[in-house]
Amino acid sequence: MDPSSEVVLDCPFFRIYSDRRIDHLIGTTTVPPSFDASTGVTSKDVVIDGATGLYVRLYLPDTASRSDAGSKKLPVLVYYHGGGFVTQSAASPVYQRFLNSLAARAGLLVVSVNYRLAPEHPLPAGYEDSLRALRWAVSGGGDPWLSQHGDLGRLFLAGDSAGGNIVHNVAMMAAADGEAGSGTPAAGARIEVEGAVLLHAGFGGREPIDGETTEWAAFSEKLWTFACPEATDGADDPRMNPLVAAAPSLRNLPCKRVLVCAAERDSLRPRDRAYYEALAASGWSGAVEWFETMGQEHVFFLFKPGCDEAVALMDRLVAFFAGN
Repeated sequence: MDPSSEVVLDCPFFRIYSDRRIDHLIGTTTVPPSFDASTGVTSKDVVIDGATGLYVRLYLPDTASRSDAGSKKLPVLVYYHGGGFVTQSAASPVYQRFLNSLAARAGLLVVSVNYRLAPEHPLPAGYEDSLRALRWAVSGGGDPWLSQHGDLGRLFLAGDSAGGNIVHNVAMMAAADGEAGSGTPAAGARIEVEGAVLLHAGFGGREPIDGETTEWAAFSEKLWTFACPEATDGADDPRMNPLVAAAPSLRNLPCKRVLVCAAERDSLRPRDRAYYEALAASGWSGAVEWFETMGQEHVFFLFKPGCDEAVALMDRLVAFFAGN
């Protein structure tokens, strides 16, 4: 067998070979933006950077144009899709369906970010795109939907799997750049994030932690080094393992509230719980909550949106964005 054709990572979402080739087993199907009659949400794509291909898909619920809504603007949610940094997109059918529902139920103007993927564009390209899209959204001037309907005083971040990892890292990058914290976007000061949601976030580390198998730790480290070959500490790179000593202090997380969501049967659950506990103990001034779905697996809500557990998770998200 040709050594370059050896499979080094194999999972239901993708297969990676020793020569850095990747087979995308899911996540390549796309759907165009549209009006969704079942939710009353309209979506459209806006290109931020033609040179890199960075674009966002905006979701606007019909409540924004109703006369009885008056001049009330909608909270803005910047969302980062999952896919292990290597697959899926803002145009994937599962995200179109999920964000149509979330925008309608929670009354949000959603900015879904189509960041560049590895291996063609190794990290930190995806982080840089994600931060750039956040800054674009906060400027309010990139699209009339944001300027006319978005309440940038109520800004949220959310993401699932690799996107949950991106939520943490983009927030910390913005804080380090002096772009996040107190102040108002309108004053040209710093980005004020009201809340962040980490859905089954993709964190890892070189050594297994309580509840984590050796096999899963090895898998996550291989995936990380594939996505981010510049990492010198493997999965103990602070971007993958925010709990290592070299990582920025969690007390600097620039938002007021955080909701960490996990699934009982998800291999990422131990890392998500450790993140929640570390944030709660860090001296951070905000409020962090834990929401665990029993009996379910990784990002189940994307693929089984009608199940009772997915409905309960959606209810919790709606309450969180409403301030509860």
